[in-house]
Amino acid sequence: MAKAADIKAKTDDELSTRLSELKKAQFNMRFQKASGQLTNTAQVGEARKEIAQIKTVLGERRRAASK
Repeated sequence: MAKAADIKAKTDDELSTRLSELKKAQFNMRFQKASGQLTNTAQVGEARKEIAQIKTVLGERRRAASK
């Protein structure tokens, strides 16, 4: 999982790319979990947390740009 400082240091394009990667990974993990193939179930929570961090940073930047 990424640290908050690492996320804030990235550009909006990099964050958007990472966000789409995490959403795809989360989608796949949901299916693996449902079928019993996911061995490390903590990955689901880590992905959710990083998605939330990225969305928070992107939202902060949008609000700061609109002022």
